Amino acid sequence: MMAERTRIIIVFVVISVIWGSTWMFIKLGLGSISPIYGVLIRFMLASGILYGMVRLKKLDFPWDRKAVFLYITLGTLSFSVPYVLVYWGEQYIGSGLASVLFCAYPFVVAVGSHYFIPSERLNAGKITGIICGFIGILVIFWSDLAEEGESIPGMLALLGSAAMQAASLVIVKRANHPIGPVSLTLGGLIFAIVILLPPALVLENISLLRFDLAGIGSIVFLGVMGTIIALVSYYWLMKRVEIVYLSLVSFVTPVIAIIFGTVILGEKLSSRVFTGGTIVLIGILAANWDALMKLVHRTISPEGKEL
Repeated sequence: MMAERTRIIIVFVVISVIWGSTWMFIKLGLGSISPIYGVLIRFMLASGILYGMVRLKKLDFPWDRKAVFLYITLGTLSFSVPYVLVYWGEQYIGSGLASVLFCAYPFVVAVGSHYFIPSERLNAGKITGIICGFIGILVIFWSDLAEEGESIPGMLALLGSAAMQAASLVIVKRANHPIGPVSLTLGGLIFAIVILLPPALVLENISLLRFDLAGIGSIVFLGVMGTIIALVSYYWLMKRVEIVYLSLVSFVTPVIAIIFGTVILGEKLSSRVFTGGTIVLIGILAANWDALMKLVHRTISPEGKEL
């Protein structure tokens, strides 16, 4: 049991670090590759590698009606349209505002899980955790929000992406299909590619794509790290923890993004980051308080000695 809990914590941290860096790489790649093609090529790279994994490891890749429904759900509500909305929206709003808007994700997940997944009802700890997490993100980016220019379409794009991905997570969790995370991710990516290819060919000019160092580097990182490792790990976690806890990663990734900016880009780290980050941490602890108390009670005997 301890090994399983340790793996869960490690995977949560890995996802947070990877997705905390993706905002920077998306911005980097947009200067060379247009939004729809950026997502499409990223998914084609990831799906090719995942298909090779399925074949080499002889993983089960079910194609029954329930599995196909989940693939279509992921391809539509989680991968294709939401990712394009993020890429497109980031052209018109700053990363700080984008981070705050995407924090609508855990709110939608919380409501959806409460009403559609009987075993994952909301409680005081979860509600407190979500509110604290959102307040922490606001504290971190407050001055940036005042400085950034507003773009209603860009803001709606980020909110729409968050809502769609949250709905997808609730649907997949509720279905409770035994399909493995690698095959689940691959199936969703296949349908996402089918959905994205026509609008890419019609709406964007392929001759304008620049496969320079920034463009290729962005695609490779986002395809391998941001898609394969992060998504497979995410769906592995989904089968082991309540999705409200899983959605809290959206509060952690902006903090990680700022740390990356400080370490890699030399940006100044303000005191707001420490204050907001502390509030986010308190929120995560509050959301997991019941589970932490159960862990303590399981590992400490009635006499106060460790078991």
